[in-house]
Amino acid sequence: MGRRIWDKWTGTEYPAGGVRPLPTTELREALLALNHRNVPFNVRHGRPEEKADLVADCEIPQVRLTLKTRMRLVPAKREVLVLEERWEPSPDSGRQYGRGGFKVYRQWEFRRGADGRRHKVETLRFDTRDVRDPLRTTVLRAGWTWRGVLFRY
Repeated sequence: MGRRIWDKWTGTEYPAGGVRPLPTTELREALLALNHRNVPFNVRHGRPEEKADLVADCEIPQVRLTLKTRMRLVPAKREVLVLEERWEPSPDSGRQYGRGGFKVYRQWEFRRGADGRRHKVETLRFDTRDVRDPLRTTVLRAGWTWRGVLFRY
């Protein structure tokens, strides 16, 4: 029972039963191949100071949002340790740091409609799951575990 609660809290997910795990090199290639699809992020090799094998970077300048998903591949356990980081504007006009979870960012403006009245129109919608979901799906389809972590590994 305790493990399930912890897994839910960290966002850990396991592959479907019967899926043969791909080798580490093939998983790495599959994650890097996401760059060639219509996704709002870029997957690259991690730098030594990031302590990650792969990193997915995403910037949404309209809302001053920066997302970084650090992934460390653990071949012995066939799992990917994932640290999701977020930098966003804070109420005191600075930037605040957060980890994990998801958030939907929206921007609105008023426009005149055909009837001459002002209408509130959504001009931007960004969901942080748009970054996490393609990465997680790729990992799970490769037969690996997606293990969320709360602290730096």
